[in-house]
Amino acid sequence: MLKSLFSSSIRADVLSLLLNSPDEQFYIREMAELLRKNPSGVKRELDNLEKMGIVISEKVANLKYFHANKESPLFSELKNLITKSLGLPGALKAVLRASGAKIAFLYGPYAEGLDVDTVNLFVIGAQASLTKELKDIEKRFDRKINCTIIDEEEYILKRKKGDSNLKKIMSVNRITLLGRL
Repeated sequence: MLKSLFSSSIRADVLSLLLNSPDEQFYIREMAELLRKNPSGVKRELDNLEKMGIVISEKVANLKYFHANKESPLFSELKNLITKSLGLPGALKAVLRASGAKIAFLYGPYAEGLDVDTVNLFVIGAQASLTKELKDIEKRFDRKINCTIIDEEEYILKRKKGDSNLKKIMSVNRITLLGRL
């Protein structure tokens, strides 16, 4: 079972996305786009994970949606394993992809390599539902996440106007999670 569970990088990415967003449902092309993987590879891995009982599918109209099987005896163990192996940036990256964020990065003392209780996260273009997922990550990693979410238009406007707060954030060390500035 273990050999078949961890046999591909696509499977690891699919598991990371689904287990870090257990209340979300995704269809194959959506997952492939979020993970930047080939849809046929994503489908193959989802089918394998469904056979193992780790993933559940549901057909709605002509789309097949997939989500993590919270009732699987492996659910909590796999979630913990992925959390430990990916660390805080990896867990955030999976949640941010699912939220539709375009650009995201960590900044401040954590990005400078300090072990701090509070992490600063800057996100451009995410959905408001992101805050619920961040609370779960805060509990898992025992860190507070100060999250600033702005839409793309607001970001462009602040950059053009030379916003001092934005300049300050952009001038410090960053850990890029998604996108490019």
